[in-house]
Amino acid sequence: MKTLYTTQLQAGLGLIDETLTLLDLWQPGMDAPALQRRALASGRFSTISARRIRNIVTECFKPRYLVDQGTPAARLQQLRPHLNARDLEQLLFLYTCRANAILADFVREVYWATYVSGRDHIDNDEARAFVVRAVQDGRTAKSWSDTTIRRVSGYLISCCADFGLLERTSNKMGRVLAYRLAPRTAAYLAYDLHFAGLGDNSIVEHVDWGLFGREPLDVLDELQHLARRNLWIVQSVAGASRITWSLNSMEELFDVFAADELR
Repeated sequence: MKTLYTTQLQAGLGLIDETLTLLDLWQPGMDAPALQRRALASGRFSTISARRIRNIVTECFKPRYLVDQGTPAARLQQLRPHLNARDLEQLLFLYTCRANAILADFVREVYWATYVSGRDHIDNDEARAFVVRAVQDGRTAKSWSDTTIRRVSGYLISCCADFGLLERTSNKMGRVLAYRLAPRTAAYLAYDLHFAGLGDNSIVEHVDWGLFGREPLDVLDELQHLARRNLWIVQSVAGASRITWSLNSMEELFDVFAADELR
């Protein structure tokens, strides 16, 4: 069963700066209410109301980074000193899409189709058509009003702009930017799926690669390229993939990042 779409993006789009500040404040084991209290007490959100901080923490940070006992937050906190801005932004994008199915599908179905076709922009009308189809197809818990559809359409365009897929050229249009999967993002995603218990073929075919415009054959090419860095050995015969994993934990992968061995 497909995940239903929500309007949760209205609580915050990319929120990159706010996320980085909250990662500074978060400690392992800290839940959303505790993080909210610490954020309020820190003084680092002095220009934001208490209500807005609560919305950012509970509606954005929590579903993106505090799932699985806070594993995403803990990993990002540990990795942050060893990632450049592009690497970090792509991991935030990955987790934002995982928490917002409507954004993930918009990126896979609309953004990348536009990119591949060679068109240079996506406008709000295209985003609105995507949202309307979703509502008609029963992808929302209840029918959305025209106002909600219009707002969510704008959120999709703006969120893509926040993460560097689009450049805002007007209130109603975004220019398509070249978007390349970073090697560290590819390595992180592959090992994340591996340690989640997925089989090798399922990893290669996983929908998360589509967020970065990668089809299964592209994923295999990416993994083959990264195999030169001794991260794994990849074999593919008659459509079946077999990966021999060289690392035994995400911490070992983080050590590779820290040693600056993967750019």
